[in-house]
Order: sequence, then structure tokens, then C-alpha cells
Amino acid sequence: RCWEVIDAQAELALRSEGFCDIDAQTLESILQRETLNAKEIVVFEAALSWAEAECQRQELTTSTDNKRKVLGKAMFLIRIPTMALDDFANGAAQSGVLTLNETNDIFLWYTAAKKPELQFASQPRKGLTPQRCHRFQSCAYRSNQWRYRGRCDSIQFAVDKRVFIAGFGLYGSSCGSAEYSAKIELKRQGILLGQNLSKYFSDGSSNTFPVWFEYPVQIEPDTFYTASVVLDGNELSYFGQEGMTEVQCGKVTFQFQCSSDSTNGTGVQGGQIPELIFYA
Repeated sequence: RCWEVIDAQAELALRSEGFCDIDAQTLESILQRETLNAKEIVVFEAALSWAEAECQRQELTTSTDNKRKVLGKAMFLIRIPTMALDDFANGAAQSGVLTLNETNDIFLWYTAAKKPELQFASQPRKGLTPQRCHRFQSCAYRSNQWRYRGRCDSIQFAVDKRVFIAGFGLYGSSCGSAEYSAKIELKRQGILLGQNLSKYFSDGSSNTFPVWFEYPVQIEPDTFYTASVVLDGNELSYFGQEGMTEVQCGKVTFQFQCSSDSTNGTGVQGGQIPELIFYA
């Protein structure tokens, strides 16, 4: 169960203070994980932070040479060639822990037709596959709804197994392509657990469009949580119909009920927030 949390909330775990306190064997176990749900630059930065702490534990100066030394073979568990080129050029390549040959070879690996052999793994981690719980059986649009004037669309949900909510799928414009600003929130008994403010572009179709939290939020079973969104956009949007109070998604059962926070009409039977995007 501990590995499930680390995988799903990998970036949060890697950036936590406690990460620097783990031993070298645990570090290697984490860096080996195929299902680690994190950008590789975050993995790299976490490994360097751990190395700095390990230098202090071993009473070594925190030089780049010593950081490389204490990392040992764990260094090659970081999948540096899978970073975005920009992340590599502005981060790892200038960190000082790579040799000049390694830096040169990785740059060639990114850009050259004939790629050099590397000691670093070049296959991206698989991470976790997000699942989607869709709570409506149909959707529609009308000439006078669904409209947004800064009001809140909200729904309550509960699960029978622990999951991690990564974001929501939202409806977009029913009048052609349009951009929306979305403030999403996740609460438990009024306490804010996660929020994000972002924009998404809809193409005029009845598809749902994902909006993500910065970090996935852990959801415990048999407790109701409140999913909310405040949308800002000029265009009317699609909205869900024939909502279900219970939805089976793989091995997880979701239950839905109306939320008193909802002031824009969303409820169990219809409205916005058609999808919860989650890791199980």
C-alpha cells in the first residue's frame, strides 16, 4: 500500500523533506519503479537533494563529485534521456554531476540520427494509467444553458476503495471552439485537500476535457468528498443528463450525491463535472 501512495503521488513524495532521510537501498527501490508517476526532471532533482543530505550524513563536503559518489549506481536508475530536452539542457546538463562525456552523449542521443549507447535507461517510465469515472449516460445542450457567471458546479462522491483523484473531465462549448478558465477544488468535510486554476480549450464537440490537480489527491473509502469547479467562459456548454447515483469503474465503486456547494445547477441527475479522473 505504501508503494501505491508513492507511485500515485510520486512528485509530492519526491519533493517531501522525508525523502532525503531514506537509506540508499530504498532510494534505489524508488528509482527503479516503472510505475513512478513523475516527470524525470523531478526524479533527478530529488536524487540530488538526497545526495546532498547523504553527503552531510557521511560528513563529506557537498561537492558535485561527492554527490555523484554517494549516489553510486543509483545515478544510472534515473532515466535522464527521457527528460524533455529543455529540462535536460537547463537542469541535468548544468548540474555538474554528469561527466562531460555523459552530457555530450545524451545531447547526441536527443539530436543525432545515429545515437550513441548510453548507460542510462532511455525508455520512459510507464507511470500510472489514469482511469475515468463517467457519471452521465448522455449529454445535451440548449440555447439557454449551461451558462457560467462565476457560480459553482459541485457534486459529492464516495468510493469503496482508496483512490487518487488526479483531476476532472469537464464539458466544453456547445457553440464551437472556446476557451474556459477553470478553478477546481476537492474538499472533505469543508477542508480543502486540493485545488488548481487552469485553462482548457474545447473544440465544440460533446467530448470531455481534462483539468488536472497539481498533485493527485488521496481519497479514503466510505467518506463523501466534494468535487467543485467554477468556470469562466462566454460560451454555453454541453451538460450531462441521466446521471447515475452509483458507477462501477473497474474494481472501484463510486457513489454520487448532491452537494449544497452547487449554486449553478449541477447535481446527480445532470450538469457539469461528468468525469472524475483517478488512479486506483
